[in-house]
Amino acid sequence: MSSPGTVSDVPAKTTAPPGGSPLRALLGRADLRNLALLGVLAVLVAVGGLTRPEEFLSTGNLQLVLTQASVIGVVTVGVTFVIISGGIDLSVGAIVALASVWATTVATQDFGLGGMLLCAVSVGLGCGLVNGVLIAYGGMVPFIATLAMLASARGLALQISDGRTQVVRVDTVLDLGLPQAYVLGIPPLVLVFAAVTAVGWLLLNRTTFGRRSVAVGGNAEAARLAGIDVRRQRLMLYLLSGLCCGIAAFMLVVLTGSGQNTNGNLYELDAIAAAIIGGTLLSGGRGTITGSVLGVLVFTTITNLFALNNLQSDVQQIAKGAIIVAAVLIQHRTARSQTS
Repeated sequence: MSSPGTVSDVPAKTTAPPGGSPLRALLGRADLRNLALLGVLAVLVAVGGLTRPEEFLSTGNLQLVLTQASVIGVVTVGVTFVIISGGIDLSVGAIVALASVWATTVATQDFGLGGMLLCAVSVGLGCGLVNGVLIAYGGMVPFIATLAMLASARGLALQISDGRTQVVRVDTVLDLGLPQAYVLGIPPLVLVFAAVTAVGWLLLNRTTFGRRSVAVGGNAEAARLAGIDVRRQRLMLYLLSGLCCGIAAFMLVVLTGSGQNTNGNLYELDAIAAAIIGGTLLSGGRGTITGSVLGVLVFTTITNLFALNNLQSDVQQIAKGAIIVAAVLIQHRTARSQTS
């Protein structure tokens, strides 16, 4: 079993004991990547404090950064599980858009907050179910199946909304985005993100579901011979990804007060990138929820810094691309050192 916060494909005897605490795991060899990400995050905060101290370090801006990270962060948790299992999900952004549009139709809003939340989650689960069935039982390549879902969900979102912005008129939903709803200065969306992260961490590191996900990603045939129902496991993983998309869609509705077919644009790329720089192998078999969350925070902080310093978005994309390339090169170097 791997150390808390990290799931690794190295032999069990090289990892921390199962009963170790998250702090001990953080100081372990397998979490050096997380420490490096914390260092990068600290450098970004220092840069923000030096260049725009009054704006960047203000309570309002820090709340904004965490809130913006929350939506994509929830999506990233689900994507991390899929990648750990050796799969990929390119449809998460489109599912968020479809769920947000469906949840903000006039008919759905008539059911209030509960109806909108249930609708968003149901749409996410439904899309995840389709992806899972096509991949696990239909034998489709995950790239192709989720790419088809991306196109279909975007098209359906456009059809439902007719290309218009659907404004939320349910006060109980809108109130969640107001400062009056903050808990000890923490926005509700951030609390939801923290809860999803905690559940994801426990699911990956403290349950048989997490161990089976790692086993399937490491060697699907060996997992099958060991008695794991690989097809069922993959189906459950895409359902989990869809669930996270549904939750994120409702969070985005609260944040923007509307539903649009353009919501979630490029979320799939941001989520995959955050998981990669957090240490999740694209080939599967290893990943960490902690690292993925830190990856989300790094990217969100970069975006915020560029916005505050009025820097062009193309430079921002170049910086993100450089970080992704560096992370992949580090992964390859680490993998070679472990096999040598």
